[in-house]
Amino acid sequence: MAADLRGRNLLEPGDFTTEELAELFDLADRITENPSEYAEAAKGKILAALFFEPSTRTRLSFETAMLRLGGQVVGFSEAQSSSAAKGESIADTVRTVSGYADIVVMRHPKEGSCRVAAAASDVPVINAGDGGHHHPTQTLTDLLTIRREKGTLCGLRVGLCGDLKFGRTVHSLIRAMRLYEGTEFVLISPEELRVPAYVVRDIEASGRPFVETQDMREGLRGLDILYMTRVQRERFFNEDDYIRLKDLYILDAERMRWAPSSMIVMHPLPRVNEIAAEVDADPRAVYFKQARNGMYVRMALILSLLGLAG
Repeated sequence: MAADLRGRNLLEPGDFTTEELAELFDLADRITENPSEYAEAAKGKILAALFFEPSTRTRLSFETAMLRLGGQVVGFSEAQSSSAAKGESIADTVRTVSGYADIVVMRHPKEGSCRVAAAASDVPVINAGDGGHHHPTQTLTDLLTIRREKGTLCGLRVGLCGDLKFGRTVHSLIRAMRLYEGTEFVLISPEELRVPAYVVRDIEASGRPFVETQDMREGLRGLDILYMTRVQRERFFNEDDYIRLKDLYILDAERMRWAPSSMIVMHPLPRVNEIAAEVDADPRAVYFKQARNGMYVRMALILSLLGLAG
């Protein structure tokens, strides 16, 4: 039975319970196993993709998900293509578009923008990334991948490495994984890119153990999952700081020897050079599987929010 998410928004990872997430992932598994059964499940429905910030994978994943469900897609891929370039507010844009479409997916560079959009919309709104805040559908992708690769979402030692300050995928994954029993976090980053204080408070409030370290070799010990992130040039005001920090943690074949044989390597993509191409051949590297999983979990999410999951 699918989760009863009809008419709901997805603005941050905590919007769904672990039980609702499990049902959503079960639906994603069924779609993966028998995609033809869902080829017309959203026929006659329209998804509005409002991307005020550049994106390739997330936008194409959503658009492909809707097309594979038999629905249609409208929207824009950068702010300059919208009336935002004329000064129109987010609220007015979404209020108007929600009169045309059945569901809205939005990415915006400002934190909290999707919450403003949801308040103005007459249809479900999905946050596809709001600044350095949250990226909940990437988190759904990550959780589904972990469940498929490890067989569980409980009792796992999760290492997160790289830009933990601006990385919204990291913030969202931490918020979600802290809900699962037995989770431990290892936070690997330079001092300048440590997780924000509010994320630390989230972990502390959940009672999940965590350690922070700048030593990648030490951080890799005993991990079940290594979640790599890129240092994002677009989040830096100072180019010198970006250049100094961007190559600090590079995962290559040598460093993979430090890691447990059962560990999996994940990455939200796109990567720059934080994972060497030679790692792609390692069976522990699952980031391209992860990207494909994202399409299926977004199909499940769209159907569930539209009340079409059955």
